[in-house]
Amino acid sequence: MAEVNMTKVSFASDPPASRLTLARRSAIAPFLALDVLIRATELEREGKNIVHLEIGEPGAPPPSLVRQAAIAALDGRKVGYTEALGRPQLRARIARHYRDCYGVTVAPEQIAVTTGSSAGFALAFLTLFDVGARVAITAPGYPAYRNLLEAFGIEAVTLETSRAEKFAVSPAMIEAAHAKQKLDGILLMSPANPTGMMMSRRTLREVCETCERLGITFISDEVYHGLTYGEAAATAAEFSRGAIVVNSFSKYFCMTGWRIGWLVVPEHVIRPIERLQQSLAISVPYLSQIGAEVVFEAGAELEAVRAGYQRNRDILLNELPALGLDALPADGAFYLYADIARHGEDALDFCARMLDATGVAMTPGIDFDRLRGHTCVRLSFAGPEADIIEAVRRLKDWLG
Repeated sequence: MAEVNMTKVSFASDPPASRLTLARRSAIAPFLALDVLIRATELEREGKNIVHLEIGEPGAPPPSLVRQAAIAALDGRKVGYTEALGRPQLRARIARHYRDCYGVTVAPEQIAVTTGSSAGFALAFLTLFDVGARVAITAPGYPAYRNLLEAFGIEAVTLETSRAEKFAVSPAMIEAAHAKQKLDGILLMSPANPTGMMMSRRTLREVCETCERLGITFISDEVYHGLTYGEAAATAAEFSRGAIVVNSFSKYFCMTGWRIGWLVVPEHVIRPIERLQQSLAISVPYLSQIGAEVVFEAGAELEAVRAGYQRNRDILLNELPALGLDALPADGAFYLYADIARHGEDALDFCARMLDATGVAMTPGIDFDRLRGHTCVRLSFAGPEADIIEAVRRLKDWLG
């Protein structure tokens, strides 16, 4: 991790002697999507109408079954701690999901319920990698990966992907990076944020085989599974008994604010994760677990939401090229990663001006690629279709 100057902060009411010195590990980059959301929310409070394309959050509420189960659980019952790894009923239901959805056998004993996928990554990193370990991630890629790795003293090794290759990572890329300097781990997301690209079954299998052969720990981020617009996504659990699978109830299942996800890990890894969870969180919120257990039965409602995303995707892919925003069709997730080079090479400035002028909020590409993201933006199409149509109208007026 690069050296960062120690910073001192003080509270206005405190005497100078009480100034606190911050740890270097806290000097991570901001999550710009959330910074944009803060600015957009400020403008809303001032009365400006905002179309939110910046945040990776479903516009739909959680399914009715989830809401009903949570309300019923409040009816005179104690809402307390659960087992650190999650309620046995929920772990068993997640295991059944792997059988029903993928045809893969996963034991409930391999599953850890987590406070969203975010906590799942933190638990996985702390369990699997010591300070100084080297873990490969992609650029463009989800910014919290790098931020968490750096905070934990783990070196984030960048695998540069390209639009020409549909932002794909190949086994050959992994081998080359490992040959240059040994990798301890690799973390890949499919379908991916911000690009929406997805690995084929064949590529995923080859990545699993390559990592096993080279002794590299493979973490497969599968939080956008269920949100695909062609071929269904495959799970790394099908191809590798040693892979770590991260998933979440936030995206396909529309439960972002419930903060609940899960890990699938080899059985010898589960007890170390349990020990960390006991101290870091004690347990995942009880009501969230109750809701998560029933959400698997809400397939028709969830598929209707997914179909809405696909309509939004198609509208944007049809309209954006004429506006000078060039994006590859997303295989999955609910994002387009668009090149804005025709409008300049400062995505941060472009997004700020667009928000102020049109009320359309997008995330600058430097959130996902610190070196090359200055000519890109990410658009989320997870909101209502009416918002997508309105965003296109405003952009047409603004960009001519």
